[in-house]
Amino acid sequence: MESDIIPNQSIREAQFWHKLDGDVQCTLCNQMCRIRPGKRGLCGVRESRDGTLMTLVYGNLIAANVDPIEKKPLFHFLPGSLSYSIATAGCNFRCLHCQNADISQLPRETGQVPGGFVPPKEVVAEAIADRCQSISYTYTEPTIFFEYAHDVAALAKEDGLKNVFVSNGYMGQEAAESIIPVLDAINIDLKGDDQFYRKVCGAKLEPVKQNIKFFWDRGVWVEVTTLIIPGYNDSEEILREIAAFLAEVSPNIPWHVTAFYPTYKLRDAPPTSAGQLRKGVEIGRQAGLKYIYAGNIPGEDENTRCPSCGEILIERLGFRVMRNSVSDGLCPKCGSRIAGVWR
Repeated sequence: MESDIIPNQSIREAQFWHKLDGDVQCTLCNQMCRIRPGKRGLCGVRESRDGTLMTLVYGNLIAANVDPIEKKPLFHFLPGSLSYSIATAGCNFRCLHCQNADISQLPRETGQVPGGFVPPKEVVAEAIADRCQSISYTYTEPTIFFEYAHDVAALAKEDGLKNVFVSNGYMGQEAAESIIPVLDAINIDLKGDDQFYRKVCGAKLEPVKQNIKFFWDRGVWVEVTTLIIPGYNDSEEILREIAAFLAEVSPNIPWHVTAFYPTYKLRDAPPTSAGQLRKGVEIGRQAGLKYIYAGNIPGEDENTRCPSCGEILIERLGFRVMRNSVSDGLCPKCGSRIAGVWR
């Protein structure tokens, strides 16, 4: 008699691991988890079973929405377009201020891995049906559902869609190399100094900086976000270090300095003031960055200006593009090239 038990299609062998003295070592990200038999890595969604590392979230979507690309945030990548945005549960960070902790931290805190299986081709079909120009792997850390993201991205590429990661930038070298051929853009959080990463995120700073430079140097469009948290990473010294690093990689990298609101396990810090955001913008300018944006506070300047003549090129209201005068990547007033992916 045949069994009527339906196998879980989301559980399958993972990539980027090796055996290590009876355990398995996951090399997907820079946490480099050594996982004992029957246990999971820090992300809560990669498990050692019978000497093999398994992913528990292949195709196991917990979120799928149509978003403006500006929400990622990406301001110099197909502005005004829609992006089909997907996520599974889990994360390789444990940020105390995570705004999506209900899905990112759930597997680690409860052992549960909720979601529903969606084959890669259905994601691509939905993106096309919803008139999206890209697929974004977002809400949680896309690295932890890498196998699925890569398969979706490869199919999307074949159908002319772009692929976007919204990431903490902690993926390992093998994974980063593997995603390059199908990845078009990435927004990476650069959260603070090394002390901030260790205390608030359970990670280290250096791998994030290395990946920002790696993706930029390899031709992936990169934008960087720093959530300014009063009393944690808002010092002038930390912000200057971040701005100087980005300017050294390239002054063309857009830097989003955004406002924090108390959430999850970080409720002792006050919300970020408009003045603190403006201080970040000014520090970015002094460092030589050409494109700095103040986000998460209504009324702050998120317009794109020509760095040569100051002309407003893209006017935004929230996540909406009200006007875009960039033509073939050029400023229509002075002819200067504006860094980005415009079509």
